[in-house]
Amino acid sequence: MTELSGGPALPQERRVVTAIPGPKSQELMARKQAAVAAGVGTVMPVFAARAGGGVLEDVDGNSFIDLGSGIAVTSVGNSAEAVVRRAAAQLERFTHTCVMVTPYEGYVEVCEELARLTPGDHAKRSALFNSGAEAVENAVKIARSYTGRQAVVVFDHGYHGRTNLTMALTAKNMPYKQGFGPFAPEVYRVPVAYPFRWPTGPDNCAEEAAAQAIDQISKQVGAQNVAAIVIEPLLGEGGFIEPARGFLPRIAEFARDNGIVFVADEIQSGFCRTGQWFACEDEGIVPDLITTAKGIAGGLPLAAVTGRAEIMDAVHSGGLGGTYGGNPVACAAALGAIETMRELDLNAKARRIEEIMKPRLEKMAQQHGVIGEVRGRGAMIAIELVRPGTKEPDPEATAAVARHCHQAGVLVLTTGTYGNVVRFLPPLVIGEDLLNEGLDVVEEALASLG
Repeated sequence: MTELSGGPALPQERRVVTAIPGPKSQELMARKQAAVAAGVGTVMPVFAARAGGGVLEDVDGNSFIDLGSGIAVTSVGNSAEAVVRRAAAQLERFTHTCVMVTPYEGYVEVCEELARLTPGDHAKRSALFNSGAEAVENAVKIARSYTGRQAVVVFDHGYHGRTNLTMALTAKNMPYKQGFGPFAPEVYRVPVAYPFRWPTGPDNCAEEAAAQAIDQISKQVGAQNVAAIVIEPLLGEGGFIEPARGFLPRIAEFARDNGIVFVADEIQSGFCRTGQWFACEDEGIVPDLITTAKGIAGGLPLAAVTGRAEIMDAVHSGGLGGTYGGNPVACAAALGAIETMRELDLNAKARRIEEIMKPRLEKMAQQHGVIGEVRGRGAMIAIELVRPGTKEPDPEATAAVARHCHQAGVLVLTTGTYGNVVRFLPPLVIGEDLLNEGLDVVEEALASLG
């Protein structure tokens, strides 16, 4: 195997030269099992050596078509030129001071970019953190400080993180919550408009789900007690659920009418992933606060809460922060990622990915009754698998499709409350030929189900 660096120079090809996993990955897996806690699971048991563009290469020389992007993180491609250039330059200047001790320009620059990019023309402020869960947790802190209220409303099928508070906000038990309670109090869950599974059908979904959610909040919690309503505009771990059109605007209106802070969790859906800078723009929603992470920094750990100045500034000095929040190297990487998104027009790239993927997947759905629905936007697309002729979830078929793809050199991820959704999150820079080849393998996987 020729020794190569990663990044855009990596050959953009699918190549399977060993069994999956190969011998070197097996050796490393034995070391992992001896040294790493068992709770740290693995989707695909191969060890990465290099990645770039639309591929990931393992230590055995196998090259996989990457339809996962590190769970929507490497949207600009692994080791993108501008990310590496800016982060490397910052590494040579200084690696850390803690912004709460001696601030630096990169932190301010990222916050200025967030003010420009996020929806709305109101005055905005941002605070930077390390992870999506940390961003959501701080959004709740900010909303509680601003409103003087305690209750937080979240939605069925929502996912918001793995800290104690964000586990409480998250709907799915296994593997995120099982055995980790008790959880934070004053969290209330209401229905979301899930068109494929709404009892009276997708046409009634938005109106009925919004009415039910608002009724539960009003009667069981009391709108006057709610600090924040937190929702993913396109639900991620719950199954790439697109709330029926009209649902999100109605919930946002209810929040506005009752002095509730409306928080859009755009951690998985943000930064060009859905063909717009942020998924909430699809229905013209301007959130009070927006949480971001994942795609923001090209693979380095960074997250943010951005929102209305009067809300963000309600917290006392010293109330927000953290030793590593807004690390200077991560900030430099974020500026490189945003530069790449602009220069390559990755919103247009995401829309083009949808134009390729959706028709092909919909054709597969016509041929394979196991596909109950094709959904998603941009480069955030999914298929929900069911037992043919029903809407009964089929997690076994979902796992089988993923295994087939992995063995054939295509990295895919599964998701969903019922474990029956195959999700596709390709890097936005993936080549069209490579994307189509990956879909060929998905089609083979579905055909192999029999």
